Amino acid sequence: MRTFKVSNDPNFAAKVVDVVGLYINPPERALVLCVDEKSQIQALDRTQPGLPMKKGRAQTMTHDYKRNGTTTLFAALDVKTGQVIGECLPRHRANEFIRFLNKIDTAVDKALDLHLVVDNYSTHKTKQVQNWLKRHTRFKLHFIPTSSSWLNLVERFFALITADAIRRGVFTSVAELEATIADYLTNHNAKPTPFVWTKSADVILAKVSRARATLAAVKTGNQPLESVH
Repeated sequence: MRTFKVSNDPNFAAKVVDVVGLYINPPERALVLCVDEKSQIQALDRTQPGLPMKKGRAQTMTHDYKRNGTTTLFAALDVKTGQVIGECLPRHRANEFIRFLNKIDTAVDKALDLHLVVDNYSTHKTKQVQNWLKRHTRFKLHFIPTSSSWLNLVERFFALITADAIRRGVFTSVAELEATIADYLTNHNAKPTPFVWTKSADVILAKVSRARATLAAVKTGNQPLESVH
């Protein structure tokens, strides 16, 4: 069984066209950044030492663990280069998001406009953030449709760092976890590889239209459930 969800965002098509347009045909003298938070990353320690992988045996870890706190990774993926601006913060409120926006503002050449692809998390839409954006006019936020995290390329980076550095890690403290994340960012940015978007907006919209037609037919009992992918 595989999971899926078709977005019910009333502005789905317009948002897909907007974001995919940034990926395939980015504006001149501008940087496109995919921004999100990987929240509640747990610093987990195991109750007993693990056994290393060897011929004929997979690496082993105890099924239970000790929780040593959490952190949130704020990340901005440069669509063109694959480099990531990142920072770990204890929480992910509007204050922390604005702090990260300031970090981006400092890190990126002032001559460039900034187009940020973000999700619909309420923190990204607060009055505080809106006021900050009014004072920093080179920033423009582009919201992906609801239930469409696949459209934000930084999610691919989050999948990589989870598989490579977090999921199998053993951390006795939040500081140790954050140090591991910082090292991963440094190594990643030394040899970055961009994620190349290939699907046009028309292809995506046609696929979603077929999915909706299939779901509607199933709901009315006109045909059996088929793949909507």
